[in-house]
Amino acid sequence: MDMLNSPLFWLALAKIMWVNILLSGDNAVVIALAARNLPPKQQKNAILFGSAAAIIMRVVLTIFAVKMLQWPFLKLIGSVLLIWIGIQLMLPEEEGGHGDAADNLLQAIKTILIADLVMSLDNVIAVAAAADAAPPEAKMTLLVLGLGLSIPLIIFGSTLILKVMDRFPVIITLGAALLGFVAGEMLVGDPIIPAAWAHTLHQFEYVIAGGCAILVVVLGTYFAKRKHRSASTTPA
Repeated sequence: MDMLNSPLFWLALAKIMWVNILLSGDNAVVIALAARNLPPKQQKNAILFGSAAAIIMRVVLTIFAVKMLQWPFLKLIGSVLLIWIGIQLMLPEEEGGHGDAADNLLQAIKTILIADLVMSLDNVIAVAAAADAAPPEAKMTLLVLGLGLSIPLIIFGSTLILKVMDRFPVIITLGAALLGFVAGEMLVGDPIIPAAWAHTLHQFEYVIAGGCAILVVVLGTYFAKRKHRSASTTPA
């Protein structure tokens, strides 16, 4: 195990741990938002299945992510999906809980899967880049360790956020806004954007990301209010 004696190995591992701490938050927010309307037992299942799905997604994307990020329209489509998911996650639970618990759990897991698929691309690239500085024979070990470290971070993070949401509902709005912000950041990096525009767009990246966050909150609030009005006027 000569690689354990290499300072580069431990430096790369430290980078991966830090990257995971920073980037696993997005996945934790999605899981917590998607699970918030489920019964407590189903919430635990959604967190476990959602976290497992996030890790499996990262394993698959580790193999293909570098090439996939160069596909035109991929980030554009991903941005639209994240905005849509952010809006959907702001909507209240159906009155009377239409559908059984299994249906609701499957719907939550489906939402988590779609969001993880979109959001994990950049996360995987960041972890792979952190591992790149290590000795060649240690890179695969570091990638596996990085994925393994993601599991407790995502599970703990989503469980904590879920508990905080019960006390502070504004976290739901902030979480949806975060998805919009990530969508805006992703949007300006799509390869389909001409090089002449790319530099200008990147200068306004945070403005565009902030605009997408506001868009999600405004539309989510509008549709949530409309859903409340519709439910209140529907005969029992």
